[in-house]
Amino acid sequence: MSLLSNLNPQQREAVKYLDGPLLVLAGAGTGKTRVITRKIAFLIAECGYDPRGITAVTFTNKAAREMKQRVGELLEGKAGQGLTVCTFHALGLTILRREARRLGYKPSFSVLDAADTQAILSEITKAPDKGTLRQAAAVISSWKNALISPDEAQQLAGDETGRQLAVAYRAYQDTLKAYQAMDFDDLIRLPVALFRQDAEARESWQNRMRHLLIDEYQDTNGAQYELMKLLTGPLGRFTAVGDDDQAI
Repeated sequence: MSLLSNLNPQQREAVKYLDGPLLVLAGAGTGKTRVITRKIAFLIAECGYDPRGITAVTFTNKAAREMKQRVGELLEGKAGQGLTVCTFHALGLTILRREARRLGYKPSFSVLDAADTQAILSEITKAPDKGTLRQAAAVISSWKNALISPDEAQQLAGDETGRQLAVAYRAYQDTLKAYQAMDFDDLIRLPVALFRQDAEARESWQNRMRHLLIDEYQDTNGAQYELMKLLTGPLGRFTAVGDDDQAI
């Protein structure tokens, strides 16, 4: 079966386009994920790309497993061996395990779950109730996803509550570093910080990724978008597929 069979002209064009960044906007049920799986197989089988140089990112582990399985069904034997299909956070974790020392962490750092992070915040803020604690955690998470540092959060604080939260944010980050630990948001924020400040690390990962493909692109937040830009670099070798009518 041809990798381009059962595709309409627009889908076929998207699969074959390799000259730069490509954004595919399409509605629900129009075969967006099919474009990504066929394009991965096309890059490997028809264009001679090494699977180890291709990374596809989606938003759930289940979707990643299904996508990898579908690509495997399109290729012969072990042709897709080495291909990376994962979530944004799994990609961030992979980067951080390899580059941890550049950021002052050991490669064996811990990743804390929500209960762990709330326990640390509870100790820092002395929050009187769970609602206040959840609110503090949500504000700090939103700062991290907007790539706002503790120093910047203090500068942006408009009232006493904001200033207190910014102070708590600083103490929280200092505690995580002392524990050699990261939270879920750090898995995106810290690779962005690394690539912004370390050209050697950035160029190494850009050279490693010959093509980056992103499914459900409409759901990316600011930090994920910045990570994508830093990974693709000046050549912009990426394909993003999404539905702007389903944007969160």
